[in-house]
This record gives sequence, C-alpha cells and structure tokens, in this order.
Amino acid sequence: MITAGTFQKSHFFDTPPRRDHVLGLIFRHASDAGVGLQAWALLSNHYHLVASFAEAGEKLSLSRWITGLHAAIGRELNAFDATPGRRVMHQFWDTGLTFEKSWLARLHYVHHNPVHHGLVPVARDYPWCSARWFEGNARPAFVKSVHSFKLDRVQVPDDF
Repeated sequence: MITAGTFQKSHFFDTPPRRDHVLGLIFRHASDAGVGLQAWALLSNHYHLVASFAEAGEKLSLSRWITGLHAAIGRELNAFDATPGRRVMHQFWDTGLTFEKSWLARLHYVHHNPVHHGLVPVARDYPWCSARWFEGNARPAFVKSVHSFKLDRVQVPDDF
C-alpha cells in the first residue's frame, strides 16, 4: 500500500479536471510499468494506492516507480500553472502487505477514504476512487468480505 502527499499539504489536485488528469497519469504510469492497481483514492492533496508489483519485473523498485510518477505529476501540474520547478509532491509511505487480512483491510480503507475525509457519504459516489469500479467488477461475496473489515485498526498516515 502506498500513501503519498503533496508538498506542504497543498491542494494541487483541487479541481475535477486536475484530479482526472492526475488519476490518468497514475493509471498510465502503472500500466506502462506493469504495476497492477487494486485500489486507489485521489484526494485534493494526497493519494492512496494498493498496488501489485508482481508483473513489473525485478528491475523496477517501488522507490523508482514512485519517483518517476511524482516527477510526471510535478511536470504536468507545473506546466498547467506555468510554475516550472515548483515542488508538488512531498514524500510517500509504503506498507508491504504480506497477510491476506492486512490486504483486505487496506482495500477497504482505500475504497472508504473519501468518506473518511467527509467528501461523500458513500464511497462509490466519489469519482476518483476505486470503490465503484470494485463493487461493479468483484464478486459480491468478495465485496462483502472486504467491506466487513473494520477500519479503526488500520494504521495509515492520513492526516491530510
């Protein structure tokens, strides 16, 4: 699981077109590298991803992938705002998910993140989150299982 924040918690992704663009960058960057996105939530100043690097190959490290993604996000947003060189992304935190229950709980956490931040009452109504995609594509029993995990015990940096 990956959590990343913007520099000084600035709301660089503050409009729907910006969130659309940044989410598109995340999808393309993941697809190009063979990184499988399992869950995502993009808010105005941070994002959460659950991703698999199994298909990416041994040459791609998480750090290298994130560095490239953050460089692309910075370049694109700085071009929009005519602010070359401005620092956009701050840092990231990652957690290796080696236990199934930990993975399932974090899938739920990421899907639920827009609700956690008070943006929508139901996660599937937030367009920059994977909740709607997940509920429409996963088997109902799996969706029910993921939703059954309590969120109060998941430790994720999320003071944005």
